[in-house]
Amino acid sequence: MTSRTLRAWYALHKWSSLVCTLFMLMLCITGLPLIFSHEIQHARMPEPQEVAPGTPAPALDDIVAAALEARPGEVVPYLFFDDEEPLLMVASAADYMSAPDDFHYQIFDLRSGQKLDVPQPTEGIMYILFKLHVDMFAGLPGMLFLGLMGLLLVVSIISGVVLYTPFMRKLDFATVRVRRGSRVRWLDLHNLLGIVTVVWLLVVGFTGSINTLATPIERMWQASELVEMAATHRDRPVPTQLASVDEVVGNVRRALPEMRVTTVAFPGGPFASPHHYGIYLTGDTPVTSRLLTPALVDAGSGEVTAVREMPLYAKILFISQPLHFGDYGGMPLKIVWALLDIVSIVVLVSGLYLWLGRRKAPLEKRLAELDAGGLVTENTP
Repeated sequence: MTSRTLRAWYALHKWSSLVCTLFMLMLCITGLPLIFSHEIQHARMPEPQEVAPGTPAPALDDIVAAALEARPGEVVPYLFFDDEEPLLMVASAADYMSAPDDFHYQIFDLRSGQKLDVPQPTEGIMYILFKLHVDMFAGLPGMLFLGLMGLLLVVSIISGVVLYTPFMRKLDFATVRVRRGSRVRWLDLHNLLGIVTVVWLLVVGFTGSINTLATPIERMWQASELVEMAATHRDRPVPTQLASVDEVVGNVRRALPEMRVTTVAFPGGPFASPHHYGIYLTGDTPVTSRLLTPALVDAGSGEVTAVREMPLYAKILFISQPLHFGDYGGMPLKIVWALLDIVSIVVLVSGLYLWLGRRKAPLEKRLAELDAGGLVTENTP
């Protein structure tokens, strides 16, 4: 590698790292507890009451009615079925187009209809960490900005890998020179941990950038695929009497028996249409359980009118979301993800330490020191 090429890679690594490091450090710190958010949420739930054998399950319509009775003047835009327990989360809001942050959530036991007293998911420290991690409380601009920082992380990692060989060519792999001063020790540790976690950092950085496009992807799907699915009812009058939720869910389950209903979107919301319920289902394999399949159900008759797979761009989003948090392999993979997250924090902090105490020696001189058996005492984050 020529001196000019090396200098270009070095500058690319330095500046891409410096711009994104503080934001990546914030994302690693906030992301650590979010890896276990599902487990934390379930730990905060009270134990449901025991249900006697043979007790008939309550109707979904009765649960919706109970939720509306507790929140007078509101509507129910969504129902969310828990993927592990027989629980139903009912979202209510001032209108069907309200933002999710304005929803009030009530959780019911599907076996007994018991309402569980649980904290609101839009309150507390986990919600603050989630918002910091997703958009820094800045909405779509914040999401897109963090996506840009994720792409800079990918650039930083790739350029760091390119620089690893010339900077470490006189040392054995995994060498940490513990007797040559704290800066050299941190330099070797930074390089070692960075190269060991390179694949994980690339995966997390790239999937994180994809996840920041969730809102544009949702809007693109709503404006194209959802409109096409609902086109057959475009010229019909909007139903004044909605079909029973139990009937709607039952018809979808009979039409797609191999799939599981996860979400019911009520007519008039952004994920349904004025004429339809939007029912979202998942499969039963590790991959298909993360992919949503939408079905539209006539809001008046309860008849299933359209079922369509999500387009490729939406599937990429659905696959990247759980991969970003290590949510494919259960608790063992989550623990691995958490350990790698901690290692990444060390990489970022050590990079900042090395840059803040950097030497002013030219790049060529430091490489010459390596060739002569000396020390490289500067590297960027």
